[in-house]
Amino acid sequence: QVQLEESGGGLVQPGGSLRLSCAHSGSISSIYAMGWYRQAPGKQRELVAVVTTGGSTNYADSVKGRFTISTEYAKNTVYLQMNSLKPEDTAAYYCCVVVQSGANRFNYWGQGTQVTVSS
Repeated sequence: QVQLEESGGGLVQPGGSLRLSCAHSGSISSIYAMGWYRQAPGKQRELVAVVTTGGSTNYADSVKGRFTISTEYAKNTVYLQMNSLKPEDTAAYYCCVVVQSGANRFNYWGQGTQVTVSS
């Protein structure tokens, strides 16, 4: 049973910063990637940032230059440093761990943490 626990969300003023953390526990034999998605009310869930175990990263255009994803594999943790936050960054943020099993990949999701950017 894989469990993901997110933390770090909250209310912040425009221009402020937050750091999200996601720690995973359980039996994970082979992680392919770890990442963050977000979902605003009335919108589809979208990719924010992802990092593979090989070190490749991918960011949504809307967060490039402002957000940074990083990992601490010894602690089974992935972070999302969010700077220069904008009201449009307001959403529920979800951690995702992608596990490789043979030719298949499986996604595990956290419960989500709310980020609200407002003055």
